[in-house]
Amino acid sequence: LSLPAFRFVKDSRFKGHPTLGSSETYTQTVGVHSILAPEREGKSLKEAIMKYVLVTGGVVSGLGKGVTASSIGVVLKACGLRVTSIKIDPYLNTDAGTMSPFEHGEVFVLDDGGEVDLDLGNYERFLDVTLTKDNNITTGKIFQSVIEKERKGDYLGKTVQVVPHITDAIKNWIVSVAQIPVDGAEDPADVCVIELGGTVGDIESMPFIEALRQLSFSVGQDHFCLIHVSLIPVLGVVGEQKTKPTQHSVRELRALGLTPHLLACRSAQPLLQSTKEKLSQFCHVPEANILNIHDVPNIWHVPLLLMNQNAHHAILKQLNLVSAAMPADLRDWTEMAETYDNLKNSVRIALVGKYVGLTDSYLSVVKTPEAHAVAWDTLRNASCVLVPGGFGDRGVSGMILAAKYARENNIPYLGICLGMQISVIEFARSVLGLEGANSMEFNQETPDPVVIFMPEGSRTHMGSTMRLGSRRTLFQTSDCIAAKLYDNPQHVDERHRHRYEVNPEFIEALENGGLKFVGKDETGKRMEILELPSHPYYVGVQFHPEFKSRPRRPSALFLGLILAATGQLEEHIKK
Repeated sequence: LSLPAFRFVKDSRFKGHPTLGSSETYTQTVGVHSILAPEREGKSLKEAIMKYVLVTGGVVSGLGKGVTASSIGVVLKACGLRVTSIKIDPYLNTDAGTMSPFEHGEVFVLDDGGEVDLDLGNYERFLDVTLTKDNNITTGKIFQSVIEKERKGDYLGKTVQVVPHITDAIKNWIVSVAQIPVDGAEDPADVCVIELGGTVGDIESMPFIEALRQLSFSVGQDHFCLIHVSLIPVLGVVGEQKTKPTQHSVRELRALGLTPHLLACRSAQPLLQSTKEKLSQFCHVPEANILNIHDVPNIWHVPLLLMNQNAHHAILKQLNLVSAAMPADLRDWTEMAETYDNLKNSVRIALVGKYVGLTDSYLSVVKTPEAHAVAWDTLRNASCVLVPGGFGDRGVSGMILAAKYARENNIPYLGICLGMQISVIEFARSVLGLEGANSMEFNQETPDPVVIFMPEGSRTHMGSTMRLGSRRTLFQTSDCIAAKLYDNPQHVDERHRHRYEVNPEFIEALENGGLKFVGKDETGKRMEILELPSHPYYVGVQFHPEFKSRPRRPSALFLGLILAATGQLEEHIKK
């Protein structure tokens, strides 16, 4: 190792290690932070120093950095390497839990209860790993940790500044989280893919850029690969592919001390050879390292697109992992992408929710008779109904009408979280005759509170105060659709995110009316799964099954909904 700016200490623990090819090896130290964590003493250098792939974005946001980073991980995993991921979000929120889906997209929930950016959902699904809340770094988390240390006196009276204290906190967070196994193994992964949210040049991301510059220097060139995702727009009737925005973006990145090793260029159509040559000349990136991620029929094609352009070869070469990797094997992924392309039959799903951006979802608040008729026609033309989670009372009346329509007309129905509570409210009103039945979330004065606030919840703080993360659901009977779809286990572990729950005082009346609660928590007091036995498929769940759905392993309840909508559920259960 040769990094003259840093101090090296002779270390006999790695004596004779093949990576070094000499009798003496060294532990690198940077300031007070050792790259080799104390708890990992005695392990090989390969284990001690992580390989990092940093994915940044330029020109505009929303280019698909998350899918690109996930696809890079898929290709490296196909080479036999173990991969972990970190997402950096430069906003001041501690996590994504209090942000509206309109503001920041879906809030993804992890096993440990972390409310994180939806890109971590991409990582989990593409790489088939289980991440932690620490795999999502935000400015809020970093500032909070530094301020807490300052209050405790950990900085020994020094003036606390962005450099070095904030940047050191960022580096230490990345290095420590990268060591956490996420694939069920005991040892850390081989490669950590880091996605830096936002766009290069944003004022919010400057401390992270500086910290990553320092990290790249401290770990060395063989342990750091930077991939810059940029846009190649086409302007005017001539249809010329413009490289200038990417040139400026790379120039800004270089001015901040980071030089991209690969460019991942987003475009509607494949890049022309002349465009690649121009990018190579002005961005100082070899032509072979300029990747084109053009529009494809579905996102499962993106890893294949990268592999076909030998992206893995360039990354492995930069990280000095060529000898450690196997030939990329994406046959299963290829089959999945091609199967998706060749599907011919479709299923119309009525998604009746708060954040779909369509007035059709709010049947009760559509004012004109014409629009009202169109909304009902849309619902009636669907093969099944899905009511997802949400918060607040906006649109709830429309969801109740949709649940009633599905129940009375034997239309397959799946209610998730709020959707399950909606089905309970509708059943209590329509079947039990409790016209005032409601959730205390929508009406604190309801005479029949069939859905109530959880006793351990907080009414004053919103962030991380819900029932969050993986919780166990025990099946009360094996003779129910949900248990059969899950292949008849005694229990399932699914992820939760809610403040309200079905009121235990109404369970007996609801079950006497025909609604059955076939899944409960370990105390038996919290209702987790409901079914209507007289209905072909009427299922409500308090948890979010979508968070653990994976390619090739779809959620059992979503699969059941589609099977019921296409008349295949009974045959599937028999098999």
